[in-house]
Amino acid sequence: MLRSILRSAATAAKYHPTTGDIRIPAAISASSKLSSSRTFATSTHPKKPNFRPDIKHENAAAGAKAAETLNKDLRARALKEDEKDKSLDIGPDGRPLFTSATSISELTKKDTCAYMKFRREELERVLPEGLPMGMLKEFGDSMRDALLIRQSFLDLRDNFRMVVDPTLQSNTKGLKARKQVVLDGPVSSGKSIALALLVHWARDEGWLVLYVPKGREWTHGGFFYKNPKTGLWDTPVQAANVLQDFLKYNKDHLQKIPCKIFEPIPLGEGAGVGWMKGADVVQIPEDYTLLDLVQVGLNSTHAAVGVVVRLREELSLVKDIPVLIAVDQFNSWFTFSEYEEPVTVRSCRPIHARELATVNAFRSMIHDNMMVGAFSHSTAVGKLRKDLPAVPADARINFPRYSVDEAASVCHYYLRQRLIQREAFTEQSWKKIYYLSNGNGAEMRWLVPFMR
Repeated sequence: MLRSILRSAATAAKYHPTTGDIRIPAAISASSKLSSSRTFATSTHPKKPNFRPDIKHENAAAGAKAAETLNKDLRARALKEDEKDKSLDIGPDGRPLFTSATSISELTKKDTCAYMKFRREELERVLPEGLPMGMLKEFGDSMRDALLIRQSFLDLRDNFRMVVDPTLQSNTKGLKARKQVVLDGPVSSGKSIALALLVHWARDEGWLVLYVPKGREWTHGGFFYKNPKTGLWDTPVQAANVLQDFLKYNKDHLQKIPCKIFEPIPLGEGAGVGWMKGADVVQIPEDYTLLDLVQVGLNSTHAAVGVVVRLREELSLVKDIPVLIAVDQFNSWFTFSEYEEPVTVRSCRPIHARELATVNAFRSMIHDNMMVGAFSHSTAVGKLRKDLPAVPADARINFPRYSVDEAASVCHYYLRQRLIQREAFTEQSWKKIYYLSNGNGAEMRWLVPFMR
């Protein structure tokens, strides 16, 4: 036994020599010993992490934040003083920087490349569903609630104005009004802001508008159940949110519009509470208005999805006032949702947005109603094919980034708002910013403070 152990040890030593059998150069050996001795002499155990805070970096970050806050305060005070000097409100070529129009309906071609002032309280009242992030970012960075009036927006507004009043088409050069429009274009070209302004204008005109500022939320979050009666997936939480948003501004209109469909609405599975016992449908009395219909969906989570689907049918029958459906992040309705259906024990199938009952009811544009959708490339949906299902071939229009004339007004406005140092502002410098950003509004706003 002892002899076999010694033989195994000799064999292992033969194929796995120790460090004594390896010749290490003197220089490497000395440096290794030196570095090793320094490492263990000046530090803690190598496996223990160092949890000591970096006080120097924390103080630097706090100092930078305090300096930024101070600069904002000083800039706000300076802008308040600038309000007394109307000579600063000059745009390119001596044109007025701000329009004198008091409403979006009054805007004409002469107001293009000028800024329109808004009141935040009024915007939040007319758009209670929420303001676009791009609009809020513009307001925050410029420290003024004002937006550039663009010809592309006026064309969009006039298109729907001609739909309602066909006599206006005689003044156009053979342009045909479109009832269904899809706003496409590069990122940060102003699609969401244009859509919000269109909704603002339509509501000022007395229209009934269903505005969806975040279409992606229809396909993400909350509960989802497959309805065996329809074969579609119900999302009761999102349906309730849709009804709440629709009610915020349109309550006065809804209580005046009677329901025209009185078939019972099928009940689905409630949010986290399962099926309702003892009832499969909810009855709709003949004296109900659209407000009563919406309240049915808000009062019962089992009826929320069915009411949203019925609401879409009812809106198509409204003839007394113009009805507009406006959906931002519309491209998220043409790809997969975040929901998945279990197929086997170890695999799931992604559920497409068209399989959701609410999206399926509102996505189609093959109808006679006015509808506009805006693509949002910040939702990481990806590039969609040109011919979208259930969308007219001529509905998709390209919404451009800033032109040179628009960029000139934008840079003069940022100069007025002290985002640019006046001594560094030249035509050559702002054109460099424009061509560097390729007319991207967000990038221009970020770059102009670096103008030197």
